[in-house]
Amino acid sequence: MTQVSFAQHGMWVTERMGAGSAYHMPILIRFDGSPIPDPAVLAKACAGVVARHPLLGSAVRALDGVPHLVPATRIPSLETGESVAEAIRRPFDLENGPLIRFTLVGDTFVIVAHHLVFDGASKDILVADLAAIANGAEPPLLGPLTQADQAQVDHAAGQRERVAAVLDEARVFWADRWREPGGTLVPGGELRSRRGHPGQVLEFALDVPGLPGLTRFEVLLAALHALLMSYGNADVVTAVDLSTRTAASEGHIGPFVNELPVFSSPPPGAPFTTFAAGLRAELRSLYAYREVPLARAVSGLKPHAALTPVSISYRRGSQTPRPDPDNALGQVDWLAFNYAVRGALQLQVLDQTAETTPGMESVPGMTVSLRYDPDELTDPIGFADDLRAVLAAVAQDPTRPLDASPTRETMAARPVQSAAPATAGLSTAGDGAASGSTGVSPPAGANLNDPLAAEIRTIWEEVLKLAPIEPHDDIFDLGGHSLTITQIIARMRKRLGVEVELDDFFDNPTIAGVLQVIRR
Repeated sequence: MTQVSFAQHGMWVTERMGAGSAYHMPILIRFDGSPIPDPAVLAKACAGVVARHPLLGSAVRALDGVPHLVPATRIPSLETGESVAEAIRRPFDLENGPLIRFTLVGDTFVIVAHHLVFDGASKDILVADLAAIANGAEPPLLGPLTQADQAQVDHAAGQRERVAAVLDEARVFWADRWREPGGTLVPGGELRSRRGHPGQVLEFALDVPGLPGLTRFEVLLAALHALLMSYGNADVVTAVDLSTRTAASEGHIGPFVNELPVFSSPPPGAPFTTFAAGLRAELRSLYAYREVPLARAVSGLKPHAALTPVSISYRRGSQTPRPDPDNALGQVDWLAFNYAVRGALQLQVLDQTAETTPGMESVPGMTVSLRYDPDELTDPIGFADDLRAVLAAVAQDPTRPLDASPTRETMAARPVQSAAPATAGLSTAGDGAASGSTGVSPPAGANLNDPLAAEIRTIWEEVLKLAPIEPHDDIFDLGGHSLTITQIIARMRKRLGVEVELDDFFDNPTIAGVLQVIRR
């Protein structure tokens, strides 16, 4: 039994608040036009992959409010199903596991892993290992570790040590950067959602030009910020997924990723290349703190499935395996839809650009899966066309001013709501961390003479290791965060027989507030 990582804890908290299938990560392998492998061969490959990556055979169970990884009550095995959609959307039992399932539905092999044990890079590792085992080959060693040793490695413990070493610096870094995201204007509406909920998908190809001094991802991110600026957003923020893999975790399956926000205020007259270089510098500056969850560096941050309404994840993938007599696997759909969206708009980008001979341009191979809330993004095709237009203009003239965006020509025909005022930046606490801004007034109806108040206070002081704590002290000002809150909730449930939901706790982060929630 090991304590979960920071990323796993954040997902565990959000999942408990309701995220639907937003954390389901499916891979579809289709055997169209080729013989379906012997189910016994597939079953053996599934068992081999789980043995090689024990995290897939785990569950997440709370011990005194702290989630831990424990062995699942059953080992994942190959199943048969009637529907691809059902196999993807079926809820996971987090407490009992397992957190992956393998389902053969007709001529489609459906693999669905929960994000608690999986990330984008894990897809390549899983498919490669499945193919190797199915073909009777030996998969490569896992990072610098032997296969016998890797099951005993606690990646979360190493991460906690690395985060502790830079946490104070990260608090200072985010103190003058972080501000609670407001709405993001788009033609016909405003993107505000940060929850996990059912969504729709639009998949399209994208040609991102190569520019000197910039990666393709940096060009794409700058183009996205420029597009949002052209829609009337003076201040732009998008969340990005950053890999937290180290040498020890290479080749391992797991959630080695952290979501962090990137803010910009695109100057309308600036050349695209100048703006993109500045955004690159900002992005590189936060790389030093890529393992630090924002909730640990910024106090009072309420859990959301998405940090911001708009997010982007990018990864370079291996070439898609094609059916052939020597390969036990068929055509892989790396961007299979999970029927949900985290936030209002997610861009999941897979870059499979194939390099040609030296000195020649690479062949475009970028695919975008646009997951969106149809109630907030009403014209996904128009959004995709506008992003393409910005990138085409950049390819033609990289020094083109941002306010010369080709989308401006169509904006007059698209109704845009006025922007809501941006939330002011958070004030700084004495240690450099941004202090909580819950905006919650002390509850007027709490009876502080209630005997339960003293018992709640005792639990708070035990968990926070701080005394005395006054009835109206904000838990975030005391250094609390989501982990301490789940511990307090667990102890109140066990000792006092009372249940307080996470949402209620975050909205009422004082002893008096929690007492009022219990007594109402």
